[in-house]
Amino acid sequence: MQDKSMGSDRMWKLCLKMGIPCVLAQVVNLLYNIVDRIYIGNMPEAGAAALGGLGLCAPVITLIAAFSSFVSGGGAPLAAKALGEGDEVRAKRILNNGFMLLCVFSVTLGLTAFFCAKPLLYLIGAGESNFGYAYDYLCIYLIGTLFVQLATGLNTFLTAQGRSATAMISVIVGAALNIGLDPLFIFTFGMGVKGAALATVISQFASACFVVIVLAGKRMTLRLEFRYMLPSLSVVAAIGALGVAPFVMSATESVIGFVLNGRLKYYGDMAELGGDVYVSVLAVLQSCMMLITTPISGFTQGVTPILAYNFGAKNKARLRQCYLFTLAVCFGYCSLFAIVMMSAPSLFGAIFTSDPDILSLTRSYLPVFVGGMLIFGVQRACQTTFVAVTEAKISLFIAILRKILLLVPLAYIFPLFMGVGGVYWAECVADATAAIICGTIFIFRFRAILKRLPDENSGGQSVRTDCGQ
Repeated sequence: MQDKSMGSDRMWKLCLKMGIPCVLAQVVNLLYNIVDRIYIGNMPEAGAAALGGLGLCAPVITLIAAFSSFVSGGGAPLAAKALGEGDEVRAKRILNNGFMLLCVFSVTLGLTAFFCAKPLLYLIGAGESNFGYAYDYLCIYLIGTLFVQLATGLNTFLTAQGRSATAMISVIVGAALNIGLDPLFIFTFGMGVKGAALATVISQFASACFVVIVLAGKRMTLRLEFRYMLPSLSVVAAIGALGVAPFVMSATESVIGFVLNGRLKYYGDMAELGGDVYVSVLAVLQSCMMLITTPISGFTQGVTPILAYNFGAKNKARLRQCYLFTLAVCFGYCSLFAIVMMSAPSLFGAIFTSDPDILSLTRSYLPVFVGGMLIFGVQRACQTTFVAVTEAKISLFIAILRKILLLVPLAYIFPLFMGVGGVYWAECVADATAAIICGTIFIFRFRAILKRLPDENSGGQSVRTDCGQ
């Protein structure tokens, strides 16, 4: 079976085999956001305000998506670990209990966000020029909450059993549909931001149907079966214990959206251009940063099952090799693309808008905003490994560190001395500081983890140590 290859294939080939399809899937998935923002940002006359409205929706959408990360980030590594231990029944219980959690989250979150949409958007920093666009987009988007939860929450369970190519296809199905429907609904039918939201809902519906049908198939090692869907307190608790870190990582992104937009609105209103313009600039900067963080997120999603499988199989050599390869890829990619983006800020800003004020501010602040990405790859590799080896407490601390303990205070402190630009500087300093702290913790903790494992794996497989592995 494909999941067995995670304990035997050459490591660098295995990481690329598992990682590249997930990278492609994440890049394609990124198009959901990027294509919406490109089309909306270039709408005649209203593009700048509409882009700001879409940026205001991001914290709410991110918070909802965090609950799918709770299941996927906690359940998929546990399922892979159980497969590595030879316990398929437990792995199936994890998948099916995760499915039920996603259904419960969808109903609860979708209804709550729908009825609280207006106060939420004003709390985030909506202004007169962009509130209408934000409200229209969000209300339609929330109709598809169940589809979003299932499409994103279950996808990683395909990767967990070695089927990363299938996981990639499930994302491509929806993204390709979204790319085709966006211009049709936005421009041809004249629906504007409502059309962008409707295109996203339909696309996520297609992705959700695909992944559910595949996981219900008899050829899957892990598959959806009613007999395993009965809630198990121990399984749900295990998913929660490990999933809380990925959840916090995603949820804190939402908190940051509330904080950054609010600070920009407050200090921007004191500036000449007004707060709504600075909120629109943040939407552009965050879109650019996603071009760095999303592909590397896909790669780490792909290698997490490999790390978890070999940790479950107590294969010290392969666990170490997988981490080192992951570190090299994460650090190299983030550093390279941060340098490219810092060197050509106007080029990247022009992708999303032609507004001269927004482009001028993007030229000034994009190099600052992505500066921390120069070493962010270190944190991403270490964070991924901590999750895979079920170090829940450390993972949770690191998740909180970057955004809550560092970025939130800095977003309040820096503008006192630097004005509205201090909000953008806060992101850079927080990212770099968190990466340094995380890397330092990992050096000591990973050594201790390896010492607890035997020199020979417990599954009876030979441990290959040649450099090609």
